[in-house]
Amino acid sequence: MNKPLARLGFLSSSHLRLSALLLAGVTAIGFAVRGAGEPTVDRTDDVALSEAPASASCTVALAPHAGSSRLDVDIARAQALAADAGVLQLEALGWLFVAKARQSYDPGFYKLAEASADCALEIDSGSHAAKLLRGHVLYSMHRFAEAGAIAERLTTERETAFDFGLLGDVALSQGRTQDAIVAYQRMVDLKPNLQSYSRAAHIRWLKGDLDGANELMRMAAGAGTLRDPESQAWVWAQIATFELQAGNLDAAHEATAVALSAFPEHAPALLVRGRVHLARGEIAESVVALERAATLNPLPEYGWALADVLYLAGRDEAARRVETTIETRGPIDDPRTTSLYLSTRALAARQRDDGGDDSFGRLPDALLLAEREIEKRADVYTRDTVAWALAASGDVEGARDHMAGAVSEGTEDARLYLHAGVIAARAGNLGAADDWFRKAKAIEQMLLPSEQNVLERALESLREQALNSEGRRGTEVPRQERMQ
Repeated sequence: MNKPLARLGFLSSSHLRLSALLLAGVTAIGFAVRGAGEPTVDRTDDVALSEAPASASCTVALAPHAGSSRLDVDIARAQALAADAGVLQLEALGWLFVAKARQSYDPGFYKLAEASADCALEIDSGSHAAKLLRGHVLYSMHRFAEAGAIAERLTTERETAFDFGLLGDVALSQGRTQDAIVAYQRMVDLKPNLQSYSRAAHIRWLKGDLDGANELMRMAAGAGTLRDPESQAWVWAQIATFELQAGNLDAAHEATAVALSAFPEHAPALLVRGRVHLARGEIAESVVALERAATLNPLPEYGWALADVLYLAGRDEAARRVETTIETRGPIDDPRTTSLYLSTRALAARQRDDGGDDSFGRLPDALLLAEREIEKRADVYTRDTVAWALAASGDVEGARDHMAGAVSEGTEDARLYLHAGVIAARAGNLGAADDWFRKAKAIEQMLLPSEQNVLERALESLREQALNSEGRRGTEVPRQERMQ
């Protein structure tokens, strides 16, 4: 095993027994190693033919690409080389389209990457390199079962580091954390680099080891190169998130500065910077960062943060426009985050006894979106999304079952804590609710302002219930049926 990982105890039994703690989405963004770099081309798989096959996939992949950036020029050059139908050139073209998808935040480029992989496989159906490209693209498009089948074959047939990386990514998205850990450890052992360290860091965070996650992510940054600036920016954005959670606001801000110096238009880094400004009480600066982030990447995760901060800045009309965009585009662009957003808005309206709020009318949408997501993936974030939608809809028992799965890894996440607390309180488990709320309060800088409002009202309600309970029984708040 690589010595730094042996020292950190990546798979030590003591680490896996940690009881306490990131997507996205990502995020949460669920976990996808966006911007974590891609494998170099496997030249042993190259097969060249004199003419490209006349197929739809090849036609799509080789359609003239416009643009003047360095990456656009590289894509056009790769297309010219791939016109001779070399599998090597087509695979390289596919990874350039993946890079374009990450840098432009346009998922349409994943379809071009898929076409490149399919074209290569039409030339050589046994190309492992083309299969890995296709598996990565399918994973990025949330076609997890198909990506997993490819990863299983690759890890059996050739066992390279990136094959195990894909295998771990799929397992983690499907809620099979232990399988992901085994795959990622194998990846680290085979190739300790930015891609493997960053995955290991995420596992550390998921299991409640924030310090270990931060250390490993910094190792990932040290293993990177400015020849891949987007990957460097992604890693430093994760470091900034860890520092923000730890309450180290200056260190978090410095990490975003490093990220943005590597890649100035990096939306995830701008999102974290906006959150850091918010934690400092710098509302105007937060708006600037979040507006730019949401312009670059108009996903619900970005819009939700921007809308909340716009309300704080007194720009209610602008905030409502952003919310309309979330409700219109969100179900297609990011169903899981949209479900969380709709459920949170509805619960907040209920806390205010605001019967006129139209958020209640969107609860069936929130639940439907969550249930569709759980059919594809079952990680802690998706379990949490379903639990939150059920809680908002009044199904407390169903919410309890899914929430138990969401907190089962010991992930230190303020949103998970908030949701677990609300669900426990509704189930009458006031002691458990108090514990969850205390944990959420300790890292409330990780909550959006609307979520912080939900937390404050929930704490007020819990105190009232506790006083009433003590008045009736003359005892302390009961602490039964805690969620583990």
